[in-house]
Parts: sequence; structure tokens; C-alpha cells
Amino acid sequence: MRAYRQFAGVYDRLMEDMPYPDWIRFMRECWDRYGIPETVADLGCGTGSLAIPLAKSGFTVFGIDLSADMLAIARSKWDETPQQAIRPRAGSVRWLQQDMRDWELPQPVDAAISFCDCLNYLTEEEDVEAAFRAAYRGLKPGGALLFDVHAPLTLRRYAEEQPFTLDERDVGYIWTSELDDERVEIRHHLTIFARDESDREGRFVRFEEVHQQRAYDPDWIASALRAAGFSRVDRYADFRLHEPTEQSERLFFAAVK
Repeated sequence: MRAYRQFAGVYDRLMEDMPYPDWIRFMRECWDRYGIPETVADLGCGTGSLAIPLAKSGFTVFGIDLSADMLAIARSKWDETPQQAIRPRAGSVRWLQQDMRDWELPQPVDAAISFCDCLNYLTEEEDVEAAFRAAYRGLKPGGALLFDVHAPLTLRRYAEEQPFTLDERDVGYIWTSELDDERVEIRHHLTIFARDESDREGRFVRFEEVHQQRAYDPDWIASALRAAGFSRVDRYADFRLHEPTEQSERLFFAAVK
């Protein structure tokens, strides 16, 4: 698994329509059920699109990501946040370049999150298992790990519906996908065109990105969580606190230590 490189520079622009408010709402509904935390580890935090709102609303957040480029953007966004937008009590974030399969903090946290299908980027079972063990170690007793993954049918739908294109004034892409159906593993090839903000002529730069994801059987995920030590594993779907169905596209898990 490699960190994002040039992609980090256009990530927020390409992801601006992602349902970040729905993730925030979902985690708060879960915390009402499992316990409201004070400290939160955001695993695979990217450019901080969830970590920063949490910190602004009063949580102590540790934003953990493998990509130094992503973390640099997250840090810049946080540094530019007006202080009046942060609640006077608590409200802080610390950015850490660590691997979600083996992260470590000075003290255990009350909660851990990993949204936007970060776990799908771990394409071997032993890597997912390592991430679950690391989360278990990093949580206080009673703490909950909340995360989502693409369901297998979602990756198959990507393969069926590709190619995808985007043509905007400042950015565009051509996105194709190849699926290994036996492993339910997909390789996304993106050719991205982004306006060079430093170029007075407004010219575009072109770069290539390859992103690989794998979907896992939800029963296997639940079993792996219990094997990591979690005493309670609950399943939800599509940003709602209800049981998944065969048509669910995004699967959510809550694992309690």
C-alpha cells in the first residue's frame, strides 16, 4: 500500500461531494449508543475532513495517516482554522504519520474511527487483522472502533459501470477499473488533469494514479474483529443504525473493546 502523492493536491477538490456530514452524524449516533469519547484516533485521516470538524467541536483528535502529503494538507487546513471556530474547552488535533496496521499513541484513546473505506485499501487479510489488533491495543477498555468498508457488490458495480469521467474548469479525470472477481479486488486507473495554480497561463498538469481496493466478506470481518479481542461487534449499513441487507453498498462496523 503506497501513500498518495500528487493526488493529495487535488484530493479535496475531487472529494468535495463526499458525505462527510453523514459520517459525522453516524459516528455521533454511535457514540450516543456506545459512549461519548473525549479522545479520538482517526485512522487514515487523509486531509483531515473528519478530524478537523471533530476537533472544532471539542474532541481531542489524533489524525493518523501513512501519507506525509495528505498530512501536510491536513495540518495546513487546521492551522488556517479561525480560533473562534473552535470551542474554548478541549478541541485539538495532532497529526501523526503512522501505519494503521501498527499505530501507537502515548496513551490509549476512548474511540477510534476509520471511514471513507480506508480498510478496503488493505488488500491482504493479514493486513486487516493487523489493523484490528492495533486498534484494539490503542483503545481504552470499553472504547469503540467505528469504520466502514465497501461491500463486495459495490466493487463489482464499479467494474460494471466504468469508465467514469469528470470534466470541470479546473480539474478532470478519466477513471477505469479492473476487477479480480475471485478476490473481489479492484484496481482503479486514474488519469488526472489539474490546473496548475502557479502557472500564469492557467495550463494543466497531467498525472497518473493507481488505487487498489479489496472487499471482504462481512462475516469474515466480524470474525477477525472478535479474534483481535473485541467483545462486541455490531453491523450497520449505509449511514444508518440498521442491519445490512444484500443490497447494502457501504457496510459499517462498531467493535467494542
